[in-house]
Amino acid sequence: MLADQDIDGATQAAACVVEIHRRLVGMLCPGVTLAQVDQFCADQLEDLDCVSCFKGYRVRGHPPFPSHTCLSLNDCVVHGTHDMSAAPLRAGDLLSVDVGVKHRGWIGDAAWTYAIVSRDAVGTALMDAGRESLRRGIAALQPGRPLIDFARAVQGHVERERGLCLIRGLGGHGYGRSLHAPPYVSNVVPSYPGEWREAFEQVEPGMLLAVEPMISVGATETTSVGQQWPLRTADGSMSVHYEANVLITPGGPINLTQGLFELPEILG
Repeated sequence: MLADQDIDGATQAAACVVEIHRRLVGMLCPGVTLAQVDQFCADQLEDLDCVSCFKGYRVRGHPPFPSHTCLSLNDCVVHGTHDMSAAPLRAGDLLSVDVGVKHRGWIGDAAWTYAIVSRDAVGTALMDAGRESLRRGIAALQPGRPLIDFARAVQGHVERERGLCLIRGLGGHGYGRSLHAPPYVSNVVPSYPGEWREAFEQVEPGMLLAVEPMISVGATETTSVGQQWPLRTADGSMSVHYEANVLITPGGPINLTQGLFELPEILG
């Protein structure tokens, strides 16, 4: 179990993430570039006594991540960068903003998707599925139950009820004082033995989990160019990304980033 001061630290870090998203609501509009969005987030990080978890982050085979936030636009599923496009945002765009902070030694890491000015039926379906699958998945994270319950809830909603696609090979993770920690939390049930070794591990009080459905219209796989960071849908179809920070307590899961559900979906 986490000590009370540890819970306070994780809660405060998550609150910083939510606050940055709240501030973003007032600036995302047509004409703004990804570089401007990233700089705005950098300014908010400084104002809230946080540093980015992402800028300079290293993974083997990749250059250091260049941005303060992950800015994933339209067919970019995750890990979008401020310099992947100089084009300004325009009406109909779907922008997923993943904010990762370190605040007084604790991590907060959550993503939300916004429609710029308007959205078509596809955008509406994706965003509705993203929010609802996240809500159902969190509710399934009950103490004593296996982690696979999360995937069953998310996949059941996205693929069976909505007819959309969850991206394979990407999922959530434990976190705390570091950005990534065990266990891995898949959005889909394993298709063969050993595919997801933690699937039947029990959800336990004291766990901090960053859970994150990634959904597209028609692709379950991603592609990148030259081993760079942005991961795009393999078929070029639209995508969304939603991520929450969850504390498991003896009485059930608490979404530390619940405030994201209160934000407007269409901006500008």
